[in-house]
Amino acid sequence: MSAAGLEVGTQTLTDRPTPRRRLGPREWAVIGVGGLALVSVLRVVTGADDIASSGALAAAIGLAVPIGLAGLGGLWSERAGVVNIGLEGMMILGTWGAGFFGYHLGPWAGVLGAVLMGVLGGLIHAIATVTFGVDHIVSGVALNIVGLGVAKYLAARFFTGLPGGGPTQSPPIKGLPAFTLPGVSDGLGTVEKKNWFFVSDVAAVLRAMCTNISVLTIIAVLLFVGTWWVLWRSAFGLRLRSVGESPVAAETLGVNVLRYKFLAVLISGGLAGLGGGFLAIVAANIYRDGQTGGRGYIGLAAMIFGNWRPGGLLTGAALFGYTDAVQLRGGATVHAFLLLFAVLLIAVGVWQVVRNRRLVQGVLALVVGGLVGWWYLAADAVPAELTGTTPYVTTLLVLAFASQRLRMPMADGQIYRKGEGH
Repeated sequence: MSAAGLEVGTQTLTDRPTPRRRLGPREWAVIGVGGLALVSVLRVVTGADDIASSGALAAAIGLAVPIGLAGLGGLWSERAGVVNIGLEGMMILGTWGAGFFGYHLGPWAGVLGAVLMGVLGGLIHAIATVTFGVDHIVSGVALNIVGLGVAKYLAARFFTGLPGGGPTQSPPIKGLPAFTLPGVSDGLGTVEKKNWFFVSDVAAVLRAMCTNISVLTIIAVLLFVGTWWVLWRSAFGLRLRSVGESPVAAETLGVNVLRYKFLAVLISGGLAGLGGGFLAIVAANIYRDGQTGGRGYIGLAAMIFGNWRPGGLLTGAALFGYTDAVQLRGGATVHAFLLLFAVLLIAVGVWQVVRNRRLVQGVLALVVGGLVGWWYLAADAVPAELTGTTPYVTTLLVLAFASQRLRMPMADGQIYRKGEGH
């Protein structure tokens, strides 16, 4: 069976509507430059220089990688039609695997151990959903609970009594290599300190990307590129995506649907586990209980924001990682973004009323935007109790605004039995 024949057959039998035009690399580049210019304006207006500093952006990269890897795992699974709510549990298993193998055998063994533990979580999810037809949401939620419990038990069993270890953490793990471009980083730092509009912000971004970058971050970027090539430029990827769009049509054309679903969920678990391993080895050099902090769920949200495509997912992970890094800088830094949120909400409200004639949605956005603007003018900082909610509020807002352009794989979440295509 040829790849071309499969594509024709799949498109004929799915009878799906014409999709909206997708954003290409040029459009995403324009969005990125526009977003940076917006942040630069916000920095100048509010005086919050830390929102675009290389330190904050470097922290954003470190926080975006595990979110991106979890989302990439969700993309592989859901492109094959299996909803993977269990990404959080797979990440938790990955953190323990990184801590155990990293301490006993070294950091690279920790990376492999994180992947293997994630694959184990994926295996459980695949057996439940693909083999036995358990509801995908039920299986994923159960896996999150089981993963948390298993990691707690294994930590108490294997880390207690070790030097620096205990029931809630592992002994310290040796770090992976990190790279800095000599000369370039210092030169960009000099430009950044000038506080020039936009130019210094570009320098800060470039400096964050070439200063103390972990080798695992580079591997994560290559995994994004590899995922795009495999899923959208190879016959294997075409067959896997066809399983998520119309498994009946795929099976009639000779595709082993269950095998592709099973393999996709295993890859999904491995990527999520690698995200957990990044947290344990790179971000903290130690396994800790509760280390994932819900990043598996945020990764799932980043995947949905990215419309189940690697480029959009990478953008979503960068956005959520950035907001997470900003909230770590304190309430004064988050306070500057209240002005941005107010302006954006008012602009959306005007657009809904004038252009789309949606009075209720427009008025609601205008009212909320006005309240946020009042909050910005009336306070000097965001209370510490609310600062930590920044990444989660951003997740909800982004998904709310992006919901109208989303299109999941048509057979995503459906239970499939072998032979339904005959």
